[in-house]
Amino acid sequence: MYNKRVVVAIGGNSLTPTDKSNWISSQYKNTRTSIESLIPLVEQGYSVAITHGNGPQVGIALKRVEETRNTLPEVPLGVLVADTEGSMGYMIEQSLQNKLFDKGLKIPVTTILTQVIVDKDDPALLNPTKYIGSFYTEEEAKKFEADFGWTVKKDADRGWRRVVGSPKPIDIVNKGTIKQLLDQKNIVIAAGGGGIPVYLDEKRHFEGIDAVIDKDMASALLGNLVGADELYIMTAVNKVALNFGTPEQKNLDIMTMSEADKYLNEGHFPYGSMGPKMKSAIMFLKNGGKRVIITAIDKLMDAIEGKDGTSIVQD
Repeated sequence: MYNKRVVVAIGGNSLTPTDKSNWISSQYKNTRTSIESLIPLVEQGYSVAITHGNGPQVGIALKRVEETRNTLPEVPLGVLVADTEGSMGYMIEQSLQNKLFDKGLKIPVTTILTQVIVDKDDPALLNPTKYIGSFYTEEEAKKFEADFGWTVKKDADRGWRRVVGSPKPIDIVNKGTIKQLLDQKNIVIAAGGGGIPVYLDEKRHFEGIDAVIDKDMASALLGNLVGADELYIMTAVNKVALNFGTPEQKNLDIMTMSEADKYLNEGHFPYGSMGPKMKSAIMFLKNGGKRVIITAIDKLMDAIEGKDGTSIVQD
């Protein structure tokens, strides 16, 4: 029986390979583990759209391009986003298909390469802030900056990473198709890695742009456009916290949209960690969503039932 329509945004950390010597097999293993938590949603009749991060994957692809630029044709960032959206969507789709078959659930799974419209004059394109790729020491990062022209920044206390422009998503080209598939009881994998960034030129034609859209912002927009009731943002921690990492840390079970906005403005959620997730949650609720859950993927069902995670609700 149909319960509700939800968007599940799987964090890139859930799909990141842990065995660097066997990249694809390790990514498949993590993908299969991650989607286990989604099966109860399907069994309970939820209408499910899945989005996912791709930071490590697109970072590796970019590094491959940079290191072969003298021997192979260069591939722009926007096309690499499309490449990774397709390959990661394929892995998630196949893993879900196999798991649903084992459970005796005859539910179609479809991956949509999703074009997301941005403003080509968005100031964010001139001020790179979106972290992609692996973590490096400062010495390694500075070398890549010198050798390849990267912009690098320190990512909290975790190391140094490459940053690229991250414009705000305005609209989703494929929204009608995605909604139609959901209405027809498909599980849809869409807006992977935030979707493929495109803009409208003077002829109103779509043109690609070299950037990376924040996955959680794109997920919130997708949820609003397809009429999702709830948005589930999967991350590395069980709950959102105030004063994170300090002796005054306070985990939050529930907060209203206004409280989330207040905490965000007070600086509790930095841009490089929880900030984009909180902005996405607020945007989703302001535009008609009913609830946002932020938690670790293995705690999802407990969070839905109010036993774990952090819920953000309408005032």
